[in-house]
This record gives sequence, structure tokens and C-alpha cells, in this order.
Amino acid sequence: MTAAEFANEPTLELRRAAVRDALVDSLRDLDARLPLSVPVLVGGDRGRASDFESTDPGTPSRVVAEAGRAGPSEAREAVEAAGRGFRDWGARSADERAAVLRAAAGSLRDGRKELAALQVRECAKPWGEADGDVCEAIDFLEYYARGALSLDRGQPLLQVPGERNTMRYAPRGVAAVISPWNFPLAIPAGMTAAALAAGNAVVLKPAEQSPASALMLVEALHGAGVPPEALALLPGFGEAGAALVRDPGVHVIAFTGSSPVGLEIVRAAAEVPEGQAHVKRVVAEMGGKNCVIVDSDADIDEVVPAVVDSAFGYAGQKCSAASRVLVHEAIADTVIERLAGATAVLPVGQAERFGIEVPPVIEREAQERVLRYSKLAEEHGRLLARRDALPEEGWFCSPTVACELPEDSPVLQEEIFGPLLAVERVQSVEAACDRVDALPFALTGGLFSRSPATVEYVAERSPVGNLYVNRGITGAMVGRQPFGGNRRSGVGSKAGGPDYLLQFAEPRVVSENTMRHGLPME
Repeated sequence: MTAAEFANEPTLELRRAAVRDALVDSLRDLDARLPLSVPVLVGGDRGRASDFESTDPGTPSRVVAEAGRAGPSEAREAVEAAGRGFRDWGARSADERAAVLRAAAGSLRDGRKELAALQVRECAKPWGEADGDVCEAIDFLEYYARGALSLDRGQPLLQVPGERNTMRYAPRGVAAVISPWNFPLAIPAGMTAAALAAGNAVVLKPAEQSPASALMLVEALHGAGVPPEALALLPGFGEAGAALVRDPGVHVIAFTGSSPVGLEIVRAAAEVPEGQAHVKRVVAEMGGKNCVIVDSDADIDEVVPAVVDSAFGYAGQKCSAASRVLVHEAIADTVIERLAGATAVLPVGQAERFGIEVPPVIEREAQERVLRYSKLAEEHGRLLARRDALPEEGWFCSPTVACELPEDSPVLQEEIFGPLLAVERVQSVEAACDRVDALPFALTGGLFSRSPATVEYVAERSPVGNLYVNRGITGAMVGRQPFGGNRRSGVGSKAGGPDYLLQFAEPRVVSENTMRHGLPME
């Protein structure tokens, strides 16, 4: 088995009536079983499972799951159990670990329609987004399974007569995985699978909004052969995550979420208390303020649908979503008019309806945040597209386009994580690059231009981790577009890329003198 054999899991063809009918049936079956029960899982023991609820963002009165609320004491127990589980899991061969991860991928593949239905309910992901999330989770498991074998082969070193040099990678120990809700299966699957592939034990603390999706991942991994002590589940809130970050038994912290939380994790992990013999490794993806540059020669027929989908797909709740458009003044009027027109007719509604592009945001707090930024945009600039008629039930926000904002506006500087797009006129591509370069974030970016020289210039100047040219800026694929940011958008190697597993392992070199003098006595 080699990395070359990897292929991305194909998404479902939602245009087919039979596929849509099967998904609707899965949603109906799920609804009949709600609420699901999500216990604290430590060392194979099922703990509390009724401390808080996750609800449907489109119908907040619908309880999707009841979950146990893990705290510092459960975090400590989970890390201790993981330390014991590490001795078993870390001693297994790379072939054994890879086989387990691939078996878990098979389990997700078999249940993909039910898993997609759960995301529609728990996180209000439209069907296409939900199915894509499940496919990405499968991809991570398959890709890192192959990566485990590559890691086990080590790296070639220079050899000279009389000397043998070898380099291998050993697992670090216990990994704390702290995952978000917007990709409730794929992101925890990626971070967890990477840690397990390298031979570490894992304590998974998922977002409080999506505990049931995380449970499905853990059950698939346990069922495939990951020892219960080597993988714990801690549903709950911030105190559980904070306790994991500071626990001296944790060796690696993998986090995806906001920049403020990520920076606090980096600070806390840098502290080395008495008795902790290691320095914690932090792998963090922390969001961005993603800009799309549109040059004067761009094909506007390509620009408008790509930008609208990147900005408003899943209500703008992707860390890679387009947030700012920097358009050359020569074509700005046309681009702005067409962006506003396309945004005004976007399908807004419940995630379970096929064809919906803008579902509700995840919770009331998110709705209030987006409305606050929309009000600022209206006060300091001009709103070009906004609708007042929204579904009465659910945390809906209007897809909105704003322009004529001052350069120091928070709408242009801060991550909003919702369906609000700012459009700015620029005199040149160089001026647009200056604005991108002035941001503290550097996750994704986009460029529309027909000039190879311009493409080369922007690629050279752009600090972002992922630059997309003449296409949308969301939808990175495992193995094709390794994903991750720079600056305050993240630290560490790119997820779904060839060097991601290195962060979960430590290199060890052995140099042996092979010149023998005499024979050993027996």
C-alpha cells in the first residue's frame, strides 16, 4: 500500500432522485431516534450523558443529542487512561495501525447517508456540504493510513564505509484533539487519525455544538480496533479543553478554531511545569480573513459564481470562506452590480431542503455576531444586497454584500464567520496585495486574472497558505490541496499533506560503527 494508491472519496450525485430519496429516508430514521445519547468515554467506561444538549440550528426546539459534560477531573482521567493505552497502541506495527484506520474509513463509508443526515440536523449543513464532510473524513483516514507506512520507512541518510545511519520516527505519546463544529466529522477525523496513525493515543474534545458527530467517529474507530484506553471522548465546554492543554501528560495539542483561543493554547502549551519532561507540540489552524483579488482582465462570468459560493456556501461558516473582494476599479461597477444581484437570489432556508445554499448559522450567539457586523457595515458603508424576509424559526442571517467601507472598519479586519461579504475598489493588483499583506491572517486567498505574469506576481507576494486561481477558494481536497494557514491563521504543517504526520512523531537517529574488532565470546 502506497500513497500513490490514494484517491478521494467520490461525493454523492444529488441530482439523482434515488440518492435524494435515500438521504431523506436516512433523515427520517434519524429523527425517529432523537435525541441521541453522547456519554463521556474514558478507558472504555461510559460516563455521564445528560448534562447539556445540542440542538438543530434550523429548529432550536429540536434536541439532537444529550451529552455528558466533561470537566477537568474527566480530562485528567482521560489523559491517564490514554497514557496506558499509548503503550499498547504505540507498540503496534504501522501495518496494524493502518489497517485499523482503513477499517474505520470503511465503517464511515457504509454509514455515510446516516452521518450526513446527522450533520444536517446537528449543524444545519446542507446535503451537499454534509456529504462532502463525510467524504473528507473518509479521505483523512485513508490518506493517513498510507502515511503511517511512509512514516515507518523513515528517511534515507548519507552512509559511509564503517558506519550505518538510520532515522526513524517514534510516536510522541498522548495527543489532545480539540475540534470545531463547522466540519463536525472531517476535522476531528483528520486530527485524530493523524495522531493515531503516528502511534499516539488520543483524547478528543469536540465542540459542544456537535458532540453526536464526534461520537460517531469514536465509535467507528473503536469498532475498527483502536483500544478504548487509546481513544477517549470528552464532550463538553471550554473547561475540558483548557484542562487538556495544561495537563503535563499531554504531548501534542491539535486544535482547529478561533484565533484568540488558538493563541491562548500556544501560550499555555509553552509553559513547562515541574515534572513535565517534554515540550508540547502545538498544531493549530485558527481561521482567517480571506481575500479574493479580481484583476481588470478577469472573466466576470467566472468571478461572480465562484465568489458567491465561496462567501455564502454554508452561510459563510468555513474558515476558508471569502470575506473580502478586492476588485480592480476598471471593472468594479460591473462586478459589484452582479455580485449584489447574484446574492439577492440565493436560496435561503432549512438545510434539509435540497438546493439550499444559505442555511441558518450555528446558534443564537453566531446570529447576533453577524448582525452586529452587518449593522457596522450599514453605518460605515453601504449595503448592496440584504433581504428582510427570512424563515421565522432558526438562526438565520441574510446573505449580505457591503461596500464603501473605511479601511479601518472591523468588517474589513476581523473574522466574522457568517454570510457577510465586503467589496473594495483597488487601483491595481499591487494595491490589492498591499491590503492582503497588511492583515494578520493568512489562510486562504483567491485571484482572478488571465495574465500568467499577474498570477506569478500574486503567488510570490501572497502570504496565504492556500491561494486559489480562477476558481472558488473553499473545498480543499485531501492529498490535492493540503490545507493550513500562516501568520495568525495557524502553526504547523498542512492537513491532508505529505508532512502532516511528522508533527505527531519525533525523529530518532541511530549511528552505528560497523567495523568489528574480534568476535564476541559466548
